[in-house]
Amino acid sequence: MAADQTSAPPRVSLDEVRAAHDALQDAARPQTVARQRKRNRWTAREGIAALADPASFVEYGGLVRPAIAGMEGAADGLVMGTARVDGRPVDIVAYDYTVYAGTQSSNNHAKISRMFDHALQNRLPVICWLDGGGARPHDMKVEGRGSAETFVIFSRLSGLVPTVAILPGRAFAGHANLAGMCDVLIATRDSAMGMAGPPLVEAALGLKLSPEEIGPSDVHFAAGAIDILVEDEAEAVDKAKRYLAYFGPPLPPGEAADQTALRALVPDNPRRAYDVRRVINGLADMGSVQELRGGYGRAMVTAFARLGGRTVGVIANQPMFLAGAMDGPACEKSARFVQICDAFDIPLLVLCDTPGLMVGPEIEKTGLVRRSARLLAAMANATIPIMTVVLRKAYGLGYYIMGSRPFDPAILLAWPTAEFGGMGLEGAASIIHRKELEAIDDAGQRAAVHRERTDALKRYNTALEVAARFGYDDVIDPADTRAILLNTLATLPPAPPRATRKRMIEPY
Repeated sequence: MAADQTSAPPRVSLDEVRAAHDALQDAARPQTVARQRKRNRWTAREGIAALADPASFVEYGGLVRPAIAGMEGAADGLVMGTARVDGRPVDIVAYDYTVYAGTQSSNNHAKISRMFDHALQNRLPVICWLDGGGARPHDMKVEGRGSAETFVIFSRLSGLVPTVAILPGRAFAGHANLAGMCDVLIATRDSAMGMAGPPLVEAALGLKLSPEEIGPSDVHFAAGAIDILVEDEAEAVDKAKRYLAYFGPPLPPGEAADQTALRALVPDNPRRAYDVRRVINGLADMGSVQELRGGYGRAMVTAFARLGGRTVGVIANQPMFLAGAMDGPACEKSARFVQICDAFDIPLLVLCDTPGLMVGPEIEKTGLVRRSARLLAAMANATIPIMTVVLRKAYGLGYYIMGSRPFDPAILLAWPTAEFGGMGLEGAASIIHRKELEAIDDAGQRAAVHRERTDALKRYNTALEVAARFGYDDVIDPADTRAILLNTLATLPPAPPRATRKRMIEPY
């Protein structure tokens, strides 16, 4: 027995374990923290501390070292674990830019794959703090561990749990791939993102560019890659928490704005524009609206909001851009948003004011035939309740897509300003009365007759006339809209718990 004890390897002392964990903390790494301060950035651990409820973060893989002999770096550049965010369990992964510029390595790929698989098995939302420069080329020497499973496992979370990307600095190559797969991407204004960083861009194209020259945030916001643009990490954390809360239980009913103000938001002149965001904010609980992809597809607004504390998704035509006519970006943006709502059983509020789909030879070059079909297909295949309010124009295929009767909305309402038509009524008058108009030689008289015929169609298609033909469930005082929507929501029971994924969400 004594011989066995003598030959046994020495045990690691508790002091050694504590020292190893202490070495991971920012306090033990003042020089690396100082470098982050020069970048005007938080550390990865500061980001996690801001996201997680106090004392709730449990780290996984903190003691992992780089795979290459002679290389050192706390947690191999990836801090990850479980936590609670406003009481809700989540998984958090945060790349540490102070360790080899936050690059993805053999060992931290194994770590993050483990965390994503943990989220998959336990159906936990994932928050990704993406601050890094893609792959670590040193680790190409390591055999037997690939990075592919990281992206495959993460893609399987689509539609199963909410996934949030926070981009507080630079995200290139693999980091950008992860950002692009998240449901929502929140980025600071001074961030940069790209499918390759400066060294690879120079090797491929011969161009010496800074990261910010390759993919600045304003470019990605306009292209629809960034959902929410913020000033700094603190605002990014706040937006991430707000976003996750939409997928949690209802909150206590929020305060409502003065509902009588809604009566004056849609101008009497049908050619005058107005900002539909004012309608959304007027209807929703005060302070509860979060718009997504506001820089892209500007003919539509997509947003989460709360009505009486309950989350709803909102898609709304925006008369401030293209007079609310629906182009390819607007349809694609809205289609993906409908998929998010459908995947997580969030009721959808549709606010319609559109002259229809965009037309003409230039728009056909953009593939609108297919891109508009994406929104139609998303709406037709969604199983969530739809509530539609026609604010003003409801013309052609645009209205057909925007929550019209064939989608069997839970309620279909119209404001007194609503106009209806299978197409623009001026064009309809030209087609219906073509022979009559062609027989009039005098241009002035022909224009007068055309106006008369158009006015007759308009009288036939007022909100009250359409409701009389049961085209709407009701025409209402705008000030009553919120109350009717709340009563309608109260008749719609929450969806039952789901054991499997309902649908995936397209990345773009």
